[in-house]
Amino acid sequence: MPPAVVLITGASSGIGEALARAYARPGATLFLSGRDLARLVSVAETCRARGARVEAQVVDVADRTAMAAWIAAAEATAPLDLVVANAGISAGTGLLEESADQARRIFAVNLDGVLNTVLPALPALRARRRGQIAIVSSLASFRGLAGAPAYAASKGAIRLWGEGLRGAVAADGIGVSVICPGFVTTRMTANNRFPMPMLMDSDRAAALIVAGLARNRGRIAFPLPMRALTWLFAALPDALADSIARRLPKKGG
Repeated sequence: MPPAVVLITGASSGIGEALARAYARPGATLFLSGRDLARLVSVAETCRARGARVEAQVVDVADRTAMAAWIAAAEATAPLDLVVANAGISAGTGLLEESADQARRIFAVNLDGVLNTVLPALPALRARRRGQIAIVSSLASFRGLAGAPAYAASKGAIRLWGEGLRGAVAADGIGVSVICPGFVTTRMTANNRFPMPMLMDSDRAAALIVAGLARNRGRIAFPLPMRALTWLFAALPDALADSIARRLPKKGG
């Protein structure tokens, strides 16, 4: 059965929005957060039209206290079945490099934001001995990228943490899945000014994620050809990989 109570960060656009729509149905309860109030309200209205109960709130995932309070309030309203740590950002496209402020903000959102989402939810899931956690990483997490060092590193950190967490909480009856998409049509990729091979729309990406979570897959990586190319790139000798990485376009966002 699909999860009845789902919490999603970064739900105001992209993959988070598509997942909210995918899980919206009669009897479902959705707790959604995002940075843009107008877009978040629009997503919430769409999900309510599909029969779901929705509570939406603007919360900065980098704010540890605010996230803990939001998740505690959600848990008190309806015990969570699935927690999706999806919120993420990248640096602006066309820059020579990520600035110091951008790098720190990327880590604050992409890494601390995941910890601030997952850690407050774990105690209740453990107490019930059931539940599921989904962490949205990226295929960019498998190798450092010269055009987006902070973005790739932050996504790599949460991928490795999620993979380790999966084993750590398995005995508690909790499933953990790490999601590694390739290029997906989102507000982030809309700023990219370079060809994006095998670009996938967000609804298709959400369908693959929902299917993978239903099977409790540890790693949900797609599309398959990009997954294979990423694996090959990560396996290359450093000198060759560095030479290729320097020629790759910079990450937009």
